[in-house]
Amino acid sequence: MLTAPRIVTLAAPVHPSVTCRFKRLLDIVGALVGLTLTAAIAIPIAIAILFDSPGSIFYRQLRCGLNGRPFYIWKFRSMVANAEQLKHLVQNEAKGNIFKNRNDPRITQVGKFLRRASLDELPQFWNVLKGEMSLVGTRPPTFAEVAQYKHHHYQRLAVKPGITGEWQANGRSHVEDFEEIVKMDISYQQKWSIAYDLHLIVKTLQSVLQKHGAY
Repeated sequence: MLTAPRIVTLAAPVHPSVTCRFKRLLDIVGALVGLTLTAAIAIPIAIAILFDSPGSIFYRQLRCGLNGRPFYIWKFRSMVANAEQLKHLVQNEAKGNIFKNRNDPRITQVGKFLRRASLDELPQFWNVLKGEMSLVGTRPPTFAEVAQYKHHHYQRLAVKPGITGEWQANGRSHVEDFEEIVKMDISYQQKWSIAYDLHLIVKTLQSVLQKHGAY
């Protein structure tokens, strides 16, 4: 059973993307393709992670999903095993309610490669298949982040969190201002359509292949 801090989300109309059957079908098909790819390369990734740094292969963290629902997000581990306990030793270079550091010493050598190639994100296709996430949505925040939300930030929770989205496709790690991320997430909700989702997926793939903006 998940245990998460109690948060108060604002009552709002259900976003059309949440109930769109075609979007869910796209998520299922994309998740199956993604999990097939993950299975094909999981063994060499697992060996590299274990050889580089002791600890588990996967990283699991409690995140805040649609309308504040808690879920565990899955990734290939890209940091040292005790990264959360060392976070206070790392300077936050981002502005606002988000944590970023371009040279975070907690990231392992293999982790740097996984992040640049976005391979650490592959296990999230399992979250998509379960319906906790979508291929395209907003960045899934931690509950510590949501606990500091102001009124206008809650609109980010009106859609399912996504593996990619407006911020990842158009900014990735170059955007370091939380308010700018919020604007991009809300912009996505306003512009949403299946065609726009497909556009962001293609744009994200191009960014990943060219290794633009990831760290």
